[in-house]
Amino acid sequence: MAGVFVLVGPVAGQVGKPSLELLTLARRLGPPIAVCAGAGDAETLETLGRYGAERVHLIESENIEEYPIGWVQALAELAADTPPRAVLTESTPDGREIAARLAVRLGGGVLTDAGDVRPGPDGPVVTQWAFAAGFTVTSRVARGVPIIAVKPNAVAPEPAPAEPSLTRARLVPDEASRRTRIVSRTVRESTGRPGLTEAEIVVSGGRGLAAAEHFTLIERLADALGGAVGASRAAVDAGWYSHAHQVGQTGATVSPQLYLAVGISGAIQHRAGMQTSKTIVAVNKDGEAPIFELADYGVVGDLFQVVPQLLDEIARRRV
Repeated sequence: MAGVFVLVGPVAGQVGKPSLELLTLARRLGPPIAVCAGAGDAETLETLGRYGAERVHLIESENIEEYPIGWVQALAELAADTPPRAVLTESTPDGREIAARLAVRLGGGVLTDAGDVRPGPDGPVVTQWAFAAGFTVTSRVARGVPIIAVKPNAVAPEPAPAEPSLTRARLVPDEASRRTRIVSRTVRESTGRPGLTEAEIVVSGGRGLAAAEHFTLIERLADALGGAVGASRAAVDAGWYSHAHQVGQTGATVSPQLYLAVGISGAIQHRAGMQTSKTIVAVNKDGEAPIFELADYGVVGDLFQVVPQLLDEIARRRV
């Protein structure tokens, strides 16, 4: 059976939760072949094997981080040697660009923002959300190799221990790979919280907070639950929180296990970025707010009274 390529993070050595999710999905389609950069330290190989990688293919290159489009070349060269059943990447800006370019290079088709991937009689069947997540779409690639970019939290990572074989390939970026170059990077200051798009719990604040200093309530609730902090466009436009935390059509798209919308009315722009969350809880003093149409659970009340009570209850239950 042909293998399934899994691109393990576009940055060398990063084996995060999204990569483990991809390996879990890949096992449904065929033997996973993890493709990553670096020397292949023992911890990385052990982690990839624990989640089912039957083969780990290491890309050795001094400048893959400087020329990230080199991943397209690396995957295309590997595909020429070992034709894959499918290729899975993360549905991040880098992952989607690599997926699109690779589809052109291999003459295949690309599907982005996949929420689920299942085997089908004519190839992988992909579930996506369209028109601001108002519709569920089932798609498949009709011709060529399917290149699929998968959203974070599409599946819970599940171990399936294997002893992967190890192969290596030397990459010298070609002319096409050198047309796009990273000239600088700025490390984002760590808050100690999980990344917004990868978090299993997201607590978002909106216009109802009334001022930037009130976002400390959202941060305290997120920390109590071990989650990430999000913000609506209204809160970001008001300068209360940074754009890096914006959830919505012009911000991040999240799909956590639990999403708490605090003081957010639920405009379509915001809903587009979070309505595929598994469980949605809303707190708003306006009982007619659109967010309640989407919420699994809702509290009609003043957030400045509700959130402190919720924090007290969380603390009480942990004693």
